[in-house]
Amino acid sequence: MEPTLRRVIAYHGRCFDGAFSAALMNDLSERVDGAATEVEFRPLAHQKGAGIDPGLLDGDVNAVVDFKYSTSPALTWWFDHHKSAFIDDAHRAHFDGDGGERRFFEPGYSSCAKLIFDVARDRFGIELECFAGVLEWADMIDSARFASAAQAVELEHPALKLMTYIEGSSHDEVNALIPRFGRESLDQLVNSEPVRSGFAGLHTEHQAMVELFRARAEIQGPVMFADLTQKPLDGFNKFIGFYLFPQVVYSVVVTDGPSRSKVSVGSSPWRTEDRRHDIAALCEPHGGGGHAAVGAVTLAPGHPEEARRVAKQIVEQLSRPTG
Repeated sequence: MEPTLRRVIAYHGRCFDGAFSAALMNDLSERVDGAATEVEFRPLAHQKGAGIDPGLLDGDVNAVVDFKYSTSPALTWWFDHHKSAFIDDAHRAHFDGDGGERRFFEPGYSSCAKLIFDVARDRFGIELECFAGVLEWADMIDSARFASAAQAVELEHPALKLMTYIEGSSHDEVNALIPRFGRESLDQLVNSEPVRSGFAGLHTEHQAMVELFRARAEIQGPVMFADLTQKPLDGFNKFIGFYLFPQVVYSVVVTDGPSRSKVSVGSSPWRTEDRRHDIAALCEPHGGGGHAAVGAVTLAPGHPEEARRVAKQIVEQLSRPTG
């Protein structure tokens, strides 16, 4: 009887860096653990105070990328770069004491994909060069190193079209896309179906979203606040506020969609000298997290009132000078 190996890769869902990290992880595991007869990609969403359901890690090899740490003994691989990677001190202590040789946490990295790429080369002697072209864009997107707000919002480059598709498409559609990274160019991906038609519909929605921001946004000192809970919404382009209102330093947006109520908090990559607050630190008391420059608080769906309450507190904190 031929040996079988089932690989499970759990990744940060609706996120370009998360999906691309899953593709890199699949190739790295293939080279280290051997060929899999079955690979299952499982998108994850942050929920207040919650980690990863251990039942999701039911493969022979289990990886979690671009998401919080799990103490499950079934965890084989883990990569993350978020400051809020541990839901509590016990999880951090577990990683420090028994993290294992295939679990990597580097909050200084601008993207999880870059962390996986570098670890594969430096720790395992494995070059994942087929991903190098897309890696530059994954790193740029996750660290918001766009040349301008217009570049981030007008979505001319194929990588940004793919970003929009990943953030707005179903999990099944994104899971089908992940194995194609590194095998096809960005141009090939965005001009293939269902990506091409999917992006076309999402782009129309995106243009309507720009107008919704224009109508709903309130400027409170250095903060742009927008309550978008009047329509079901799970995601949006995070740079619209800075595109429309280049004078603001921070953006706080409340949404309520089929899978989550959410407070999205960001700072303008083009006003970094004016940022005075650690956004992850502001989100963590509410069960959220992220990075110093961007973060979020995610709640169960159907809780817009709580999301608004959290958002108002964060807006008030961001409006106050520090120190």
